[in-house]
This record gives sequence, C-alpha cells and structure tokens, in this order.
Amino acid sequence: MVSKKSRTVVREQKHRRLRNRFSGTAERPRLAVFRSNNHMYAQIIDDTVGKTLVSASTLDKDVKAECEKTNNVEAAAVVGKVVAKKALEKGITTVVYDRGGFIYEGKIKALAEAAREAGLEF
Repeated sequence: MVSKKSRTVVREQKHRRLRNRFSGTAERPRLAVFRSNNHMYAQIIDDTVGKTLVSASTLDKDVKAECEKTNNVEAAAVVGKVVAKKALEKGITTVVYDRGGFIYEGKIKALAEAAREAGLEF
C-alpha cells in the first residue's frame, strides 16, 4: 500500500532543498516567509551570523490595526510593506527571497510584490 506524506512534511522537504541553493549574507540577507493558518510572518536573516535583522508579522500591533483579518492576501501585503520599510530604515536594499517551501501564489506572492513595491530588490 502506498502511503502519502502530509503537506507539512512535503513543504519542509522543499524548504530544505531550497535552503541548500542559497543563504543570506551581510550584503544580501534572506527574506524568509512563513504562513500559518492564522498569521503571516516575515524575517530578514543574516545566515553568516545566524541573526534576524528585521521581522514583521500579523501579530504586530501596527499591522493588526491595519487589517480586518490576519490570514488573507491583504494582510500578507501589509506585512510585506512593513518588513520592507523596516529593512530600508536599517539600510537593507537587496535580499534573497525564501518562500519557505510554499508555492509562489496567493499570500506568498502578495507579500513579495508588496515588499518589491515598497523598495526591496530581489
């Protein structure tokens, strides 16, 4: 009998494969995105020292105030704008986009496009 892997396991395997191809440096850190059922999270990480430089999520008070719901495309776009704004304030202009094994559509795409429009390059 063929056993089917869960979506979470498949996503984590994809993410591990993606992480083998790139990592964040001091000059070009990694914009890592995670999507749960209820919230969106984005971090800009320097993998050489293993430090989070900037983060934003739908749990932040300023983001939560702008959104009606925390798990839709509009909320993801707000998180993208906020993380890009914080990054530009810290002098980060270019990043490597790490979609975390998620398919590039919907919320993941909305976050990326909002970050690009706000001034991040990737």
